[in-house]
Amino acid sequence: MIVTTKDLFQHAYGKYAIGAYNINNLEQTVGLFRGNLGKKAKNDDPVDQTNSAPFIIQISRGARSYSDKRMLEALIRAADEVFPEAIFAVHLDHGTEEACCDCINSGFYSSVMIDASHEEFAKNVEITKKIVDKAHAKNIVVEAELGQLGGVEEDVVGSVKLTDPAQAAEFIEKTGVDSLAVAIGTSHGAFKFTGKQGLHFDVLEKIQKAIPKNFPLVMHGSSSVPHEWVERINNAGGKLKDASGVDEKQYLPAAKLGVTKINIDTDGRLVWCAIHREQFRDDPANFDLRPPGKIFIQAYAEYIIHKNNVLGSAGQLDGVREMLNSGKKSGGGCCCCKH
Repeated sequence: MIVTTKDLFQHAYGKYAIGAYNINNLEQTVGLFRGNLGKKAKNDDPVDQTNSAPFIIQISRGARSYSDKRMLEALIRAADEVFPEAIFAVHLDHGTEEACCDCINSGFYSSVMIDASHEEFAKNVEITKKIVDKAHAKNIVVEAELGQLGGVEEDVVGSVKLTDPAQAAEFIEKTGVDSLAVAIGTSHGAFKFTGKQGLHFDVLEKIQKAIPKNFPLVMHGSSSVPHEWVERINNAGGKLKDASGVDEKQYLPAAKLGVTKINIDTDGRLVWCAIHREQFRDDPANFDLRPPGKIFIQAYAEYIIHKNNVLGSAGQLDGVREMLNSGKKSGGGCCCCKH
């Protein structure tokens, strides 16, 4: 069932963070749905309630143009039918004005992100407000970004500029945005930190105090870049020297301070890369794409289960379902997108 991110944030705020996972193809889609329902081996395995979690599917502009945006949307629609127990939002990641308007008009997305963080404050407000007005007219929620993350991921290139708490409060008031991605030390890509750097919790605390109560915050560039997957890649011929990410132990403390959505893309790429490199190394005579695909799906599902446990979202699916059903019974509705 597709819902808005606002629905998910309402249940998560201050308790846990929702995992927002980028996908690009069939194997990632199947692994993602299986993992969020606690299913490791087969699509028809029973739902594991202790590991089942609400989640956010993120689609980047690069993913939308990888083949054709309708291909990926069709995969998600099919997965929604194959895995009817799932509760998730469909979100445009790092959208331009053009991409946001296209997604809003498509009738498929329940959430869009307008990223004008590279603009001056006033221009960022202007662009974001324009998208908010268009999206809200169709009951679609909007995420924006204030501050800048470092690193490179797809076509997103940034230099570090931490979010100013006072500006965050002003930005939210002027734009009417539904959630805000803040820069508190994370970065895109597989090379996030050097030494013992980590999140700027002091900045996050100031932001939470400055903005409206219970307003959802978002952490981009939050993959943990696990050493085990980096080592597996390097042992199979890769060259990811000094790759490092966000310490998973920092996820829940950030969630307690209002971070309700944590973006994870790089980690999924690492799992894909490790599995396929190992398969090419260990079975060089194979020319069938399905065997490594099956191994990846299971490995990715297991990794999603792990991620949801450190995010605190594992075991929360039934609670979200009860909240949504309660809203329907009371006449408030659940803001679900009908497709």
